[in-house]
Amino acid sequence: MLNSDQALAFIERHGVVLVSAQGALPRLTEAIAGEPIRGSWWGHPRGKHIFTVLRALEDSPDLLMCRLVGDKVTLVHRRLWPALVRCAARIGPERLSRIREKHTESGKHETIAIAFPEWVPRAIAQAAERMDEAEAAAELGFLFDAIARKRSAKPRSD
Repeated sequence: MLNSDQALAFIERHGVVLVSAQGALPRLTEAIAGEPIRGSWWGHPRGKHIFTVLRALEDSPDLLMCRLVGDKVTLVHRRLWPALVRCAARIGPERLSRIREKHTESGKHETIAIAFPEWVPRAIAQAAERMDEAEAAAELGFLFDAIARKRSAKPRSD
C-alpha cells in the first residue's frame, strides 16, 4: 500500500499513469492499493485510503492531470512536461488541458479545465523550445504507443 509520497515517486518513475482506467499504462489506484482492483476502486476495502492519497496528490506542482490517454484521467509527472509540450501538435492540444475536480458544497464534483498551453509554466515552455522534436518524441514513445492502443480499443466507461 502506498502513501502519497510513495505514489508521487511511482508516478515519477513511470512518467505517465492512468488514475484508474484500464489501459496500456500503469494504474495508480492499483499501485496505491497494492493489488489489482476488480470493479470500482470506491468499493475496494482500501477505497478510503486510495481517496486520501489521490486527494493529497491533487495539488502537487509536479503533476499534470489531464485526459491524455483514451479520454481517461491521466497523471503526467513534471519531468516529462517539456517533451509533452514539444510534441503537443502531434498529441493533440485538446488532450493536454489541465483538469481539476472541484468539490461543491452540495458534495457534487465539478470538473474545471485550463486549456493548453495556458497552464504551462514559462520554464517548461522554454525547455520545450530548446528540445529537439525527435528527442522529445523518443522520450514519449511509450506514451504514443499507449494512445494508439487506446484509440483502437473498444471504448469503456470509468
